[in-house]
Amino acid sequence: MKHGPIALIDENMPVVFICTATARTTRSMSNMSEVRARKGRIIAIATEGDTEIASRADHVLYVPKTEPALQPILSVVPLQLLAYHVAVLRGCDVDQPRNLAKSVTVE
Repeated sequence: MKHGPIALIDENMPVVFICTATARTTRSMSNMSEVRARKGRIIAIATEGDTEIASRADHVLYVPKTEPALQPILSVVPLQLLAYHVAVLRGCDVDQPRNLAKSVTVE
């Protein structure tokens, strides 16, 4: 977040934080405060029942609590859906991304 990326944040810049029970740190909470101070919009991925994140973020996508080793797998699903829907809203062809070389041969 330091230097370049923090300089880009304004009221039009959404910032996504992964703040599940296993990923939350003092540093990530501090970064959320920095984004908020610059009027950035915060989208957080959090563990179900986490009320502290809800008070810090503009939008919260909740994932179920699970074993710490499995938490990243659950956290990536909302991120994939977010990327998909943003691409569709931007008018991108999600089935044929540009500059993607075919890497698998199907017979």
